[in-house]
Amino acid sequence: MRVANVVQLGIKELRGLARDPMLLVLVAYAFTLSVYTAARAVPETLNRAPIAFVDEDQSTVSSRIMTAFEPPYFGIPSLITTQEMDKRMDVGMDTFAVDIPPRFQEDLLGGRTPTIQLNIDATRMSQAFTGGGYVQTIINGEVSEFLERYRSAAPLPVDLVLRSRFNQNLTKAWFGAINHVISSVTMLSIILTGAALIREREHGTIEHLLVMPVTPVEIMVSKIWSMGLVVFVATAFSLTVVVQGILGVPIQGSLALFMAGTVLYLFATTCMGIFMATVAGTMPQFGMLLMLVLLPLQALSGGVTPRESMPEIIQDIMLAAPNTHFIILAQAILFRGAGFGVVWQPLLALLVIGAVLFMLALGRFRRFLK
Repeated sequence: MRVANVVQLGIKELRGLARDPMLLVLVAYAFTLSVYTAARAVPETLNRAPIAFVDEDQSTVSSRIMTAFEPPYFGIPSLITTQEMDKRMDVGMDTFAVDIPPRFQEDLLGGRTPTIQLNIDATRMSQAFTGGGYVQTIINGEVSEFLERYRSAAPLPVDLVLRSRFNQNLTKAWFGAINHVISSVTMLSIILTGAALIREREHGTIEHLLVMPVTPVEIMVSKIWSMGLVVFVATAFSLTVVVQGILGVPIQGSLALFMAGTVLYLFATTCMGIFMATVAGTMPQFGMLLMLVLLPLQALSGGVTPRESMPEIIQDIMLAAPNTHFIILAQAILFRGAGFGVVWQPLLALLVIGAVLFMLALGRFRRFLK
């Protein structure tokens, strides 16, 4: 393998990418606006959830309950009728609809246990999951204060002192931004290398390469380093400018160590992209294959759900995936400030998996050229 050929072929790949505006837009979006929206779009807590009340009691306690719901957790409550409740929820005007029954205050003072109906629009999942608990807590608090005639907090037998390490305020944006950068590295490295190979086949330039004094290894390595370089630079830019600069997310560990792990990870995923491109052959088939491979990788690697909560057989199978080890490495370095002594095993695993994928991709690539 001649280094000069690899360098020139890689420069050719970079020029080809520069002439593809859609891929350039995808790279720019994935590491800038997409990272920003992933960190900011999901609210930290319940935020201005629309709520409505059907007050069939018209009493003091029902008025206390309605006035207890206020921003920023809930919007200004709307007073509606029973006939309007279902219609408003059907069109998405209300996420929560509370129906206070007749003689509610009378039943409370009489020592009985009245029931309040809470209707939740469960299609708004982010609000529905947490909002039900908020509504129940607020209503119970107001009813207790009304019955006891004063505001108090019951003493607890055990005092729990919570200490959160690495993210003391439990700010979701910190984890959301970095996890999205990791996901973008996986997606773009596979897409760029696979698209580069399929684009040459569809345009007929792969035949031109075959008559030149270059080997399949040189062609494949050129695609690996050129497309990997694009994702590497985009990752460094996203972490320093978008994550640290614009979003203000602190990075605990060594950025240089993380980028070294990113190089090994890009080696593995770019080889995976070439292997998938040789299996697919065309861009539509490559897109379908990408969805079948990428979605399980992202969902089962530990970036979305902790690996410890998965069945052991899934954990063992996913150890063969490179992004499992990359996520372990990235979270240890960027979240917990781990050094080389902690992450050497994921680094070694990425090197081994990358070497295996390189040999598999090279074998497929040679048959692809015939």
